[in-house]
Amino acid sequence: MQVIEREAAAIAGLASFIGDGFAAAVERILAARGRLVVTGIGKSALIGQKLVGTFNSTGTPAIFMHAADAIHGDLGMIRPGDVVLAISKSGDTPEIKTLIPFLKRLDIPLIGMVGSKKSYLGIHADYILYTYVPHEADLHDLVPTSSTTAALAMGDALAICLLEIRGFTPQDFAGFHPGGTLGKRLYLKVDDIYPANAVPSVPPDAGLKEIIVEISSSCLGATAVVGSDGRLEGIITDGDLRRMLDRSPADRLFDRTASEIMTPDPVTVSTGTYAITALELMQSRSISQLPVTENRDLKGFVHLHDLVREGLA
Repeated sequence: MQVIEREAAAIAGLASFIGDGFAAAVERILAARGRLVVTGIGKSALIGQKLVGTFNSTGTPAIFMHAADAIHGDLGMIRPGDVVLAISKSGDTPEIKTLIPFLKRLDIPLIGMVGSKKSYLGIHADYILYTYVPHEADLHDLVPTSSTTAALAMGDALAICLLEIRGFTPQDFAGFHPGGTLGKRLYLKVDDIYPANAVPSVPPDAGLKEIIVEISSSCLGATAVVGSDGRLEGIITDGDLRRMLDRSPADRLFDRTASEIMTPDPVTVSTGTYAITALELMQSRSISQLPVTENRDLKGFVHLHDLVREGLA
């Protein structure tokens, strides 16, 4: 409990450090012709790697450069137009102190995410993201905990600020995440699904046998009822058939037609609808399939199983 409270306090304390320095760092990154090069060592390096992923997925091109490797050859990955973000709690680690003069020689703008403004990094950085924490979360104030949490939160704040200024949209996000569930929620449409499914349909005057055969052949648990003009008039599901069997006298079962059994004007989705919208509609109506229409013309079906298979449910 105490650990959580200390780390929460460390994050809350960052709010008072957001000011002109933060804004200037944001403006410098936005103005850069190149990439944001994130560097650090130890636990700060691990935080930096995570932040690089966040920057890249939210529209800020970024790469990670380990501070120890940088002074042994990897400095060559920095190009004119890049901006360097160096992460360090103390700001006085040997690798960072060795790296900074080379960055200055290359005239590379340096943002320091640092817990001490009086440190070597704090003094020599062009811009400061101040991440001071009064105490680590452990009893002996030794283990990088609150300080790494603060650095992570400050980096996230930087990434999201850049995202908002760039006008980064959910569709942009989906473009960077085409293989994940998050991306699918933002780009997958019913048009990507329904063409692979059967399109069961019967006319309004179809009898019970024709209806059962059509439902069984499609494996969708339903059939559309379509008029002679191609317009969707209703839907018959397995549930509709069971309810009809319960209500109808045995001697009248095979006299029933599709127009008598169907649910008229069923819930549908239009072509171009996002799959996640179809899923939410199914869940809110407790149904398993939806006809896909275009100007009330039946185009196909999308089933709950399709959306489960895509990882949306």
